Amino acid sequence: MRPTGSLHIGHYFGALANWVRLQNEPSYECFYFIADWHALTSDYADTSATAENTLQIMIDYLAAGLDPAKSVIFQQSVIPEHAELHLLLSMVTPLGWLERVPTYKEALENVKEKDLHNYGFLGYPVLQTADIVIYGEPDAALVVPVGEDQVSHVEISREIVRRFNTFFGLEVHLQELRRNKVALENFKNHLPALRGAPIDEIENAYRSTSKAAAMEWGVQNFLDKMKSSREDFTYSEKLTEPQVLLTKTPKIPGLDGRKMSKSYGNTITLSETDEEIRKKTKVMVTDPARKRRTDPGNPEVCPVYDWHKLFSTRETLEWAAEGCRTAGIGCIECKAKMADHLIAWIAPVRERRLEYEKNPRRVLEILDEGSKKARVVAQGTMERVREAVFGWGKKRKEIGGAAAKA
Repeated sequence: MRPTGSLHIGHYFGALANWVRLQNEPSYECFYFIADWHALTSDYADTSATAENTLQIMIDYLAAGLDPAKSVIFQQSVIPEHAELHLLLSMVTPLGWLERVPTYKEALENVKEKDLHNYGFLGYPVLQTADIVIYGEPDAALVVPVGEDQVSHVEISREIVRRFNTFFGLEVHLQELRRNKVALENFKNHLPALRGAPIDEIENAYRSTSKAAAMEWGVQNFLDKMKSSREDFTYSEKLTEPQVLLTKTPKIPGLDGRKMSKSYGNTITLSETDEEIRKKTKVMVTDPARKRRTDPGNPEVCPVYDWHKLFSTRETLEWAAEGCRTAGIGCIECKAKMADHLIAWIAPVRERRLEYEKNPRRVLEILDEGSKKARVVAQGTMERVREAVFGWGKKRKEIGGAAAKA
């Protein structure tokens, strides 16, 4: 999550609750981070609060139940390999893909108080892709826990990785082309402009044409179509294509009925006091049909009832629904009861938070330890990626072998 302010209950139920659940499942190795580079994509003009916000979000993570013994929790900006992979992925990502991202266009239209016409904001999905795939391991599934509204974010990451793998994972072996005169003539027939061209030029054209076809058809379809000359090609994934792990995220509107968001000022943070919670929930919007105390309402369209579903007991939930439909209770009474349950739920989270706030040095130690663990994995990925892109390991072996023979 981006360190742009304290986390709220929307963050908890939208992401943190699922993260805690996944870390307790032995089949998953979990990596969770604080995205301070991502914060700069929109909040670059003033970074004075970024360090403090990063510390506070780490405290929120720990208070919400993330366990450094079960998850790797780290800070994005202290791992330079994220930036290096972002750079390499940006080389193969078409500009049009980024300009068509719905959230990019929406932000440009709706956010007026900030200038978002910068590459950092446009390239957000490329950095996000690097953040994900740098922790992929060969021959192991890589999953991203998201709600349905975020599936498109993972899909563009999949497309970027697919394109990268086609460029750097599909190898064209041209020795056979030199030996096979029939194959060489067939290829020349497809590209008449190459008749009479030197073999090096023909090979370069063969390589670029093959990769262009694989890009258009998909690698597997390309290999299926090239069965007659299959020995000319090998393919291996250099980066793992991420998969979506759909997680259930309950509906949790903001205090004003809109989407809960810090920018709307309609949140309850994980550090709110009892007094602040009661003050804020007292003015929550309710079913607009209940204009008077005696008007019956529909709990299913009431934001307060959505919150009851998260915090209240079954008994209270039934009491609120029945009282709303029959006008047996008023909205003020309903809000107060919901606030009681919210306060009871948040109390242990807030208590853990206070303990960590007393010891910020320990919080930073946990963050630094997690970042060191994460960097080891990131470095391993980048060694494979650099070799796939530049081939220096292979070149050094060739030079070493030639020198040994000499």
